[in-house]
Amino acid sequence: MVRSIEHYPSETIVIVHGKLRKAMKRVKNATIHDYELDVLEVHKVGDLSEHVPFTVYDAENINRDKEDADDDVEDDAGEDQTPRSASPHERDSTDVARRSIDGVRRSVDKLSDKLNNASSRSTMDVFRQNRSLPQRVRLNNRIVDLRTGPAQSIFRIQSGICNLFRSYLDTQGFIEIHTPKLQGGATESGATVFELNYFGRPAFLAQSPQLAKQMAIAADFERVYEIGPVFRAEDSNTPRHLTEYTGLDLEMALEEHYHEALDIIDGMFKNLWQGIYDRYSSEIELISHFYAHDKVKWLDVTPRIAFKDGIQMLLDSGWVEEDGSRPSVLEDMSTRAEIRLGALVREKYDTDYYILDKFPASARPFYTMPDPSDDRYTNSFDIFMRGQEILSGGQRIHDAKFLEKKIKKAGIKPDTMSEYLEGFRWGAPPHAGCGIGLERLTYLFLNLGNIRLASLFPRDPKSLPAKPPVMALRHDDASTVNPPWEQFDTDDGTASPAHDTRLQPVEKLIANYGDAANTSWLDKRYQIYRHPSTGAAQGYIVHNNFAIAVGDPLCAKSQYPQVISAFIQFIKEKDHHKHLGIKGELKPIWMIAGKEVEEYVGEKFQWRTLACIAEERANPKDNPALKDKDLARKVRHAEAEGVKNIEIPSNEPVPEDIKSRVDLGVQNWQKGRKGTQVHLTEIRPWVDEAHRRYFYALGSDNEIKAIVVLHQLSPQNGYQVKFSLEFPGAPSGTIESLILYSLRSIAAADPDTRQVTFGTGAMPSLEGGRNLGKHKVKALRRAYETINKQFKLTNKSEFREKMGCWNEPVFVCYPRGGLGAGGIRAIMGFLEEEG
Repeated sequence: MVRSIEHYPSETIVIVHGKLRKAMKRVKNATIHDYELDVLEVHKVGDLSEHVPFTVYDAENINRDKEDADDDVEDDAGEDQTPRSASPHERDSTDVARRSIDGVRRSVDKLSDKLNNASSRSTMDVFRQNRSLPQRVRLNNRIVDLRTGPAQSIFRIQSGICNLFRSYLDTQGFIEIHTPKLQGGATESGATVFELNYFGRPAFLAQSPQLAKQMAIAADFERVYEIGPVFRAEDSNTPRHLTEYTGLDLEMALEEHYHEALDIIDGMFKNLWQGIYDRYSSEIELISHFYAHDKVKWLDVTPRIAFKDGIQMLLDSGWVEEDGSRPSVLEDMSTRAEIRLGALVREKYDTDYYILDKFPASARPFYTMPDPSDDRYTNSFDIFMRGQEILSGGQRIHDAKFLEKKIKKAGIKPDTMSEYLEGFRWGAPPHAGCGIGLERLTYLFLNLGNIRLASLFPRDPKSLPAKPPVMALRHDDASTVNPPWEQFDTDDGTASPAHDTRLQPVEKLIANYGDAANTSWLDKRYQIYRHPSTGAAQGYIVHNNFAIAVGDPLCAKSQYPQVISAFIQFIKEKDHHKHLGIKGELKPIWMIAGKEVEEYVGEKFQWRTLACIAEERANPKDNPALKDKDLARKVRHAEAEGVKNIEIPSNEPVPEDIKSRVDLGVQNWQKGRKGTQVHLTEIRPWVDEAHRRYFYALGSDNEIKAIVVLHQLSPQNGYQVKFSLEFPGAPSGTIESLILYSLRSIAAADPDTRQVTFGTGAMPSLEGGRNLGKHKVKALRRAYETINKQFKLTNKSEFREKMGCWNEPVFVCYPRGGLGAGGIRAIMGFLEEEG
């Protein structure tokens, strides 16, 4: 049983049968310290199909909101060799232009000491002292994060807040209502409202239940409350704002004064604070280990401070805004001013909880009742805790004519709010109410620091990212969304035997989903992982206990998360690579990763990323010779020398004599290459001929002078200039002329082709990606610039720039502790070829 359990992946769900017994010694890493379970049986409930980015144990032991250390943890202690990754990636897979890397290795070794001295502390010590799991990593893996003790406690308390809110108001004669969230007009202002198409007519998501609450009061409900969703289209990415949250709202009829409502609200909050501390002391204690919690202070008689008096307190303390201006008694407070006032109130009254009354009219919506003694102010209030607003409320206008006048003044068309106005035209009593943000109340009470931690699945302006457009596949039978074994041929829906368990050919996957780097996978030295449920593919090379992934997965982009997670988990499992003589766990490094893969591994797994290479793309419909005189001159020279460009028809096989003559030209070309070479792919022109287009240049002596091979990629990426080789003795301008000829031919034959790629080339400068500190990026950039200058890495990119290319950066990605000197040596070893 124990041997079996040892192989269960982290976060596997199990059912355990055993006996509870007194622990022989204190159990430190558990909630219950004095008892333990004598395990008799363990039953696995189900298998994990994806790699879990972190475990509950990890999160509960390192889940602290500290800044990441600015230093790496590498596999060789104290030997941060990250800059060595800069050099090998500059070589692209297009025409295999190569450079000796012996000198690169020596240069990087010299620069190693400079990087190690960039920090005054030991890398390992820094990480151990500041080890943290950033909030973005936890929120991007929310389901796993919600399994932790602190998260469970947060939402138990939040559930209790709703229960206490309901139960108190029930005792005060309120009833719960449920109002519609689709509205014909904006509740407060059109600038912060989500508009949608409602059967061809405009509609809006409710910014609050305000209008419906007031209509209920007009319908003689007298006292109502609601707990429901609220939508705010505010493009605000702060720790205290969400675009969707849960509102705790109430509304009540008044007899004499709006402070009747304020008294009930104040009593509700005091009952709430006490109830939470009485019911959830153990949860608060647990949360306090992760988020420092000082008990909320409140008084028997809550301070009620007039807005203008609050402003005066700020002025008396010398407070000014960031721009140097002083707060005004007729304008709303800034967030910074609110926090400062909270500190002043605590200092003066010894309370975290207070009421600010009589807000200026400029800071309130159209339906707020003006102060009868001074219409510059209103009968409205905010309630604050720990210096931040947790509630906004006040008396509403109940006179129909006055209300319609205010609606027009606010720029809202009365006919969009006819249902709302109707209730007031038929008579409505004076009334007041408020709105409370459940998530804001929770995060401020528990001092979480970020409102997203108090939302089960938070929504902010960055949520729901746009999905890339879906283009028609070149091969429907090689889809990963609808793989062959899920396609049905029979009327009764049973799977056809012809489609049973048949993996899609990698060649077709490249034509459906691929980019330049994927074509390298057709070399024999690549291993190809296949995702079991979709057939998606990921190519990699194993070298020195490293698994070096190259390029993006071959699948629909929407499947990247599950495929990448499964691939990383596959790499970490020891049994898969025994046939290669590999012992132990492989360490992953990802090269030439596109922006979607880089974002996923960087945000999901907190990998470190950098960019020093780019896909060099061009529009085949452009003619760069029209803009570049030198390029045009070379093309004319080749024509004058009698060079003819010839295309082999795509529907015909390449003649054997042409293959023999090209192979001889390649051999002669290779003889001129000396020393250790860098490459991503081998020169094998005749692989996957079905997806390649062939062009060659014939000299006046009837000898083949150059060859260009285009490889078909995904519809989005077009074609790759896989090989462009000019053989010895070719007239100047031969390869330029042949490349331009091949691009024109592709544009004419396939008008939908929007771009071609020449493969990857070196960028002029290294750019830091994710999870790299400023000091490290600066050191890496200096290292890269030195190597680039010494070995002229951008020479080829300069040639391609003349061909009309633009850069699309791709990334090198690696986990913390996953690169170091060993990783650099692995990358170099996999790229080397003896010339």
